[in-house]
Amino acid sequence: MGFLYSQFLVRPSYPTRSFEGETVLVTGANVGLGLEATRHIVRLGAARVILGVRNVEAGEAAKKEIEASTGRSGVCEVWKVDLASYDSVLAFSDRIAQIPRLDAAILNAALATDNFELAEGYERSITVNVINTLLLGLLILPLLKATRQRFPSTRPRLAFVVSEVHAWADTTEIADEGDRILKAISDPTKAKMSGRYYISKLLEVLLVQELASRVRGSEVIITMLNPGLCHSSLGREAGLGFMLMKIILARSTEMGSRTLVAGVSTGLEGHGAYMTDGQVENMALSPFVRSEEGSQTRAKIWNELSTILEGVRPGIMENAQ
Repeated sequence: MGFLYSQFLVRPSYPTRSFEGETVLVTGANVGLGLEATRHIVRLGAARVILGVRNVEAGEAAKKEIEASTGRSGVCEVWKVDLASYDSVLAFSDRIAQIPRLDAAILNAALATDNFELAEGYERSITVNVINTLLLGLLILPLLKATRQRFPSTRPRLAFVVSEVHAWADTTEIADEGDRILKAISDPTKAKMSGRYYISKLLEVLLVQELASRVRGSEVIITMLNPGLCHSSLGREAGLGFMLMKIILARSTEMGSRTLVAGVSTGLEGHGAYMTDGQVENMALSPFVRSEEGSQTRAKIWNELSTILEGVRPGIMENAQ
């Protein structure tokens, strides 16, 4: 009932917080929620907005559309990043590290697919939604922290776009997989792709919780947000059932994008929190996430992720301090 109530009766607040003088990063910014959130942030006065996109041509088209609709040019920059590739994420983050400041980042890019395919040795949606999303978050943390030091009036924010469908995940898929959960669910003989997006978002929620527990909110406010079911390009590779659900239940893309902007507008109350409809709602987290079993799973996948990411960029886990 909570899901239906939210979809049909709740309208997240229209964004009004000023981003004047700030530099903001949005991944998946050329379509859907990312595009509309970027439009809001440009409208609200950001000095520089980096559109992290896989398709640069589509990103340039989005940039022109945003400039035309907001009347602001010279703000948006289109940078390529493919979250299915370690090398692409590393190159992108190394480029980010060269800019003078980063006040906020919305890690929005994600994949929902019923098709099994490997990327960097893991099932592709696990690579995109979990491993490389956390990789990127960890890689940009030093600049977010440095921005706080260089510009004391700002409070950097790092928002991960998760989903309420984390509560729909079949946790039996990960229950008996020992200490290598990410690797086990990337086995094509075991993968349950019809529920893979749900599992990926559950794992992301657990990992963002752990990351936020290790980083002081006084340095960087780390939050995770649920935009609700929205019209977007997310399910372009998903099955018919997902598409039909969107047709019937989805809220508008612009309405959902307000929750993304809320995620980088929150104060300390948002650190480590789960936000839905633009508000902190920790009790909306699934019973599994709030359980002892969930805590144990969180520790296992954090350790597994740490090993993976240290192999990609040695020393990276020191950023989570």
